[in-house]
Amino acid sequence: MATPLELSTRPGADGIPVVTVAGEIDMSNADRFRDALGLAAAAAAAAADGGSFVVDLTGVEYLDSAGVHALFEHAARIRLVAGPLLEPVLTVSGLADITSVEDSRREPQ
Repeated sequence: MATPLELSTRPGADGIPVVTVAGEIDMSNADRFRDALGLAAAAAAAAADGGSFVVDLTGVEYLDSAGVHALFEHAARIRLVAGPLLEPVLTVSGLADITSVEDSRREPQ
């Protein structure tokens, strides 16, 4: 049985695709997550900005290695938004070293 996962993709204010994720990402639903990232990457590649997109993980309560792997596939093109719960996972995995990670608690500028 797949773990509950909510995925939505929309254009951000700057036109860059934003994938918003809520729930838990594990091996039971990582393919759905990977597919959503792939669609956002394709949409971003068609845009004039060179193919970057945002993945908002603020609503994610659990992220296992299958989800981390899906993020690594797009690390060169993504900007992550995540809360303190995922900070250790993103740091230990090395993702925080190779992609932009924005703290979801930060005040909008």
